[in-house]
Amino acid sequence: MHTILVVDDEPNYQVVLSELLREEGYEVYTAGGGQEGLRLARATDLDLIITDMRMPGMSGIELLKAVKELNRDLPVIMITAFGEVDKAVEAMRAGAFNYLAKPFNNDELVVSIRKAVELYGLLRENTRLREAMQTRYGFANIIGKNKRMQQIYTLIEKVAPTPATVLISGESGTGKELVARAIHFNSSRKEAPFISVNCAALPESLLESELFGHEKGAFTGAVALRKGRFELADTGTLFLDEVAEMPLALQAKLLRVLQERTFERVGGSLTLRVDVRILTATNRDLKEEVEKGSFREDLYYRLNVLHIQLPPLRDRLDDLPLLAAHFLKKFASQLNRPDLQISPDALRYLASLPWEGNVRELENVIERAAILAPGETIEVEDVRAESVGEPKASEWAAGLDLDRLIPPGVTLPDILDTIEEQMVRKALERAGHVQTRAAEELGITKSLLQYKMKKYGLQKK
Repeated sequence: MHTILVVDDEPNYQVVLSELLREEGYEVYTAGGGQEGLRLARATDLDLIITDMRMPGMSGIELLKAVKELNRDLPVIMITAFGEVDKAVEAMRAGAFNYLAKPFNNDELVVSIRKAVELYGLLRENTRLREAMQTRYGFANIIGKNKRMQQIYTLIEKVAPTPATVLISGESGTGKELVARAIHFNSSRKEAPFISVNCAALPESLLESELFGHEKGAFTGAVALRKGRFELADTGTLFLDEVAEMPLALQAKLLRVLQERTFERVGGSLTLRVDVRILTATNRDLKEEVEKGSFREDLYYRLNVLHIQLPPLRDRLDDLPLLAAHFLKKFASQLNRPDLQISPDALRYLASLPWEGNVRELENVIERAAILAPGETIEVEDVRAESVGEPKASEWAAGLDLDRLIPPGVTLPDILDTIEEQMVRKALERAGHVQTRAAEELGITKSLLQYKMKKYGLQKK
């Protein structure tokens, strides 16, 4: 639903315009002067402003110029008194979309409004597309010749043109969002928005507002209307990452949107209708979550119409040289090191690692090596995960009396798991359970830390 602000110091015109616009299906805000209108323009997601030219205090021209500083693309229609041609010309030069003289023809106003909001929608969409194309989302960033990856490419090609809901699963760092974007940008919705939400990044109250938007005053801090991600993704695609983290109450609301394509903003009673394709991703087994009672079974079947399971990097190590070359080219360009390459020994060493953090972890390793490698060839020592300036593990362990520390009969896996669990636990405690800080202290990626937390049953705080 498009939102329009009417600014006029005459209450009668506010009422007349508001009723006309609401009958045409628009959401309307009103302001009695330029300053109030500017405040609402700063705080509200608008699609159009209609303002009178002559007002006490801030005039319509002054409001127009201030709005253009905030958002040069937001259209403004000026209402002028009959015969004020010079003022109308000044308004057009300042960036007004159109002007109408009082008393205006309602049909003429409605046509002008439709053209303005359509143009604004195109301008915003062009901006989104430019930003998206700069990152070249599509098949270009999904690297791999592995048989399972080739099957996934084929599945994406079949799924993308359909309206079907798709569930993408796989461990953290396997590229689930890349697949979601590839589906969107190879579909008929590719010119519409692709909107992404991480369901694990926000508490329940904020996640609900993020998804569905809120009305002014809906809760403490809701100082203005805000459109949610469903509205912003209208006619496009909404990607819900880590959907298994969504609370049960919100799962019920999501199910309703999937079934009826309607919802209300938080604190609002107006029912909004949207046309959105839903793509979801999770690093959990949703079927197990259903059995545990933490995920709704009816929602699971709604989301799991088509399923794409991404393999971990350790199961597609034949793709590691291709991936390493891709990331090396990317970072060599960014760092202005065009001759940078990686040695065969370094690639063999990388292929021997477990890659709990998957492709994302490999990207981080290559980026660090590209920055720190002293020569033009990345060697084994450049890709080792040891912190700069810290003593090497071999130097630190040289003085340990293992016979005294380790009781007879204890196996190597038991020792390694015990030490690793204790290090992760202590790092989390020292970091106040802020995962990013704990991962930095341990010298690993956040995704690898999350994998180890899951492995040892360390509860998220």
